[in-house]
Amino acid sequence: MTKDYSEQEKIRRESLKKIMELGINPYPANEYILTTNSKEIKQNYSEKENNFQDISIAGRIMSRRIMGKASFIELKDFDGRIQVYLNRDELCPGDDKSMYNDVFKKLLDIGDIVGIEGNVFVTKVGEISVFAKKLTVLSKSIKPLPIVKKDSDGNTHDAFKDTELRYRQRSLDLIVNDKAWSVFETRTKIFNAIRSRLNNMGYIEVETPILQPIAGGAAARPFVTHHNTLDMPLYLRIANELYLKRLIVGGKEGVFEFAKDFRNEGMDKTHNPEFTMLEFYVAYKDYNWMMNFVEKLLEETVIEVCGSNKVCFDGKEISFARPYKKIAFFDAIKNETGDDVSKMTEEELFDYCKEKNIKTDSSMAKGKLYDLIFGEFCEHQLIQPTYITDYPFEMSPLSKKHRTKQGLTERFELFINAKEIANAYSEQNNPIEQRSSFEEQMRLHEKGDDEAMLIDNKFLTALEYGMPPTSGIGIGMDRLTMLLTNKQSIQDVLFFPQMKND
Repeated sequence: MTKDYSEQEKIRRESLKKIMELGINPYPANEYILTTNSKEIKQNYSEKENNFQDISIAGRIMSRRIMGKASFIELKDFDGRIQVYLNRDELCPGDDKSMYNDVFKKLLDIGDIVGIEGNVFVTKVGEISVFAKKLTVLSKSIKPLPIVKKDSDGNTHDAFKDTELRYRQRSLDLIVNDKAWSVFETRTKIFNAIRSRLNNMGYIEVETPILQPIAGGAAARPFVTHHNTLDMPLYLRIANELYLKRLIVGGKEGVFEFAKDFRNEGMDKTHNPEFTMLEFYVAYKDYNWMMNFVEKLLEETVIEVCGSNKVCFDGKEISFARPYKKIAFFDAIKNETGDDVSKMTEEELFDYCKEKNIKTDSSMAKGKLYDLIFGEFCEHQLIQPTYITDYPFEMSPLSKKHRTKQGLTERFELFINAKEIANAYSEQNNPIEQRSSFEEQMRLHEKGDDEAMLIDNKFLTALEYGMPPTSGIGIGMDRLTMLLTNKQSIQDVLFFPQMKND
């Protein structure tokens, strides 16, 4: 089937053909040597010293002003934009003016990538520019870019702002929106800051399987596939927790992984089917130690990345300054509703949810009902960093039972701006109790809860060899990046978010 090209695409393809007929390869294979970039020139050029002579830069043509035998282009490279001055007689000192008259003036377009060799100078209006001595075509763009215009007052017109198109065509978004890269650069800084601190603690970064025979470590619906050679189902991991704890059994003090996880569930502004979690586990620690460690880790990271322990998110100032507020799970519900749901039976919890217009279904057990009640009344109140602690046993199948509080576990979740950012436990290291918890999860699964965990016998076998007292945590890196870049949608902090077919 022949593709229907737009008029502009047809013109560009014709220009490509003509360039090649002139004997110019518009996609050369040879290396193009760069000696500097736009940022370095603008920061360090001295008109008095007349430095930056005989330089070589490259980038994408973002605008053109053709004025007979003299022209200006705006070149965008890795680090910014710079003006380039082209003079026909300087660019083509001999009789053959085809590189300027035929190629540059007629056949090159906005979006084309070119190399420029020349000298740096300052124009009469005071703009640092490059005087081109040689132009090399490096990549011909055969699809036109959106034309983003700025008026004399600096106002932007016709910007590429369509949110869905920006997500679908991220390459184009990064080309035409100069600030688009900043979010992802900040994301890298966040990862590097946390990674550096964990490395400095002596913890080891590891990799665990993405394809797993059992989808374990969290209550979530997995993606499933089939391995032909092994003739068995495999799951994209929903968490890497059970593998990391097997490494703690193997004898390391601390292990961590920035892991791509996958959950076959709903999508909204804070959920994408593929997301990034930092999980780390430290031997001979408990959830109290982890709370202290994490708030220190986050405050130091925010200061390093943002320059302050406070950030502005959606018009609210959020302070990462230690210490963080702590509220027990059932106390949080009672504070908002006046009701103590901790002693209610499962039937009473169903009746309570019905009374409060909370939607339920018959597959739900106590843990799910508690979660629904908490989500309905409490989460939206938790704007500043807050630890919700001491979750009921029914909600925490991988956590140790609380050492002093009957029916509760040593678990906390960190909430910021009404969203869960982290989940942590004093890890269950008793293999008998862990098997019992898994068996209860299996009963829920058989009842119809497709998010309930399955029994992971290999993990249980590892526990039977003995795992030291351990604390572990999972931190949602995408949501943390949203907070530190003031982005309201997870799709803004992922290069290529999942989208419906267009």
